[in-house]
Amino acid sequence: MTAGIVVRLAGADFRERVRRPAYLVTLAAAVALAYVAIPGPDAHWTIMNVGDYRGRYDSAYVGTATALAGALWLTLGGFHVVRDAIGRDERTRVGRLLAATPLRTWAYLAAKLLGNVLVLASMVGVLALTAAGMQLLRGEDRRIEPVALLLPFVTITLPLVVVTAAAALLFETIPRLRGALGNVVWFFVSLTVALGGQSGSAPLGGLGVHAAVASMRDELVSQHGDLAGQEFSLGLTWRDEPLRTFDWTGFTPSGIFLLQRTALMLLAVAVAILPALWFARFDPARGGTRGAAQNEPPAAAARAYPPSTPPVLPHTPARVGFTLPRLLAGELRVLVQGVSRRWWAVTALLSALGLAATGDVVTSAVLPALWIWPLMVWSRLGTQRVEHDMAGLLGAYPTPRRRLFAEWTAGLLLTALVGLAPAIRMVVAGDTPGLAAWAAGALLIPSFALCIGLASRTHRLFQALYLPLWWGILNNITGLDFMGAIRRHGEPAGPPWLAVATLAAVLLAVAMGIGAARRPDRR
Repeated sequence: MTAGIVVRLAGADFRERVRRPAYLVTLAAAVALAYVAIPGPDAHWTIMNVGDYRGRYDSAYVGTATALAGALWLTLGGFHVVRDAIGRDERTRVGRLLAATPLRTWAYLAAKLLGNVLVLASMVGVLALTAAGMQLLRGEDRRIEPVALLLPFVTITLPLVVVTAAAALLFETIPRLRGALGNVVWFFVSLTVALGGQSGSAPLGGLGVHAAVASMRDELVSQHGDLAGQEFSLGLTWRDEPLRTFDWTGFTPSGIFLLQRTALMLLAVAVAILPALWFARFDPARGGTRGAAQNEPPAAAARAYPPSTPPVLPHTPARVGFTLPRLLAGELRVLVQGVSRRWWAVTALLSALGLAATGDVVTSAVLPALWIWPLMVWSRLGTQRVEHDMAGLLGAYPTPRRRLFAEWTAGLLLTALVGLAPAIRMVVAGDTPGLAAWAAGALLIPSFALCIGLASRTHRLFQALYLPLWWGILNNITGLDFMGAIRRHGEPAGPPWLAVATLAAVLLAVAMGIGAARRPDRR
């Protein structure tokens, strides 16, 4: 009986999740990642290689490369898709109904865990289909071998999916990790596991890549001899010359490897059920009325219990006048509302370091530090009207594009203010290329945040996307450096500032289009 209830609750949760915009955006990003993971035979970039070699594009190599890339993305982006399972029940007051039922807390958590796993596993399934399509598209070997193709997804990606689903549930039951801080903590935790997994030092095999690496290296040695200096690399890397290929039949999981993956999933299930010791499950008698999502934006009761007839917005005549300054001031106040004095103090301290440090340190360290610090504030762009249930009220505004432009401008002003110290140093040093890159980056950040926020209607997706982008800049991936932090011969080595500014304009135009399309009808 309990098992049936758990399955039904998980199924309902799954159906609700897959209809969300954030699910579709994350799924599209996963498919795009699969495309990037299997570049053309003559491409200069790679995502998985051993020195100057990559495997021929057969089912074994394509499946492994896509499974590893998917494991990396789903542990990062997928975490943000599934981490609001409990919070949604609190906001919609479904949790209070559940508190009145005989459903046990551990069963409720098990249902939420299963729902999370189903959501992420559906993405794994789409990734596997995309991998098969990429093998046919690249054309080096069009013979699909189902076992070789699917084995990496089952043994590498799925265990990480279970861990991610459990971690998202655990974080929702720990007060300090319920909000945006939990997103940042999980990013570095998952990154540590991934890096440890490549070396084989992570507990229970970590990412699971070490077994595949050992198999690839052994087969490569048997075909090409000594591999001194040929290191394994997992991640987007640019190569001056296209990689050479070798035949790899895939890895055969050992008994120890399978035991480790099974233990990893069992540990994840235990972690997800563990909060039953302290989670009140919305029971007022146990202090559960404050909810599991108290650090998330509150929603009004009208969204939980919508009226049968939608309200008609009033016809209010618009007064002609230049209202943009007042509108901008209001949007800026809303954007930074709730930001603590300590936050501003840290901003001031980083800015002082930017004014005192040497030029190289300013661009390579201080500027990236300043432009990650407002992450939680940027992620509010485009999302607050939905998360605070103000979309209907703001729909009465006569010129929605003007209001969106004011919101974007508020984000731009905050970005420029936080990064002002490095800009001043560039002006003093006469660093015109650096200043142009800085200005383009300042335009891109609010455009990116506003577009993602309006498309997904949640602040979590921007955090999931921006953190890896910023981390790539710190790791000297020049193709991602939109802010001019990476220098070659004293000048920015990233994309041209004009290309970054153009991308910012395109994202802003898309955001404007999304905002206008979602405006409620005014009758």
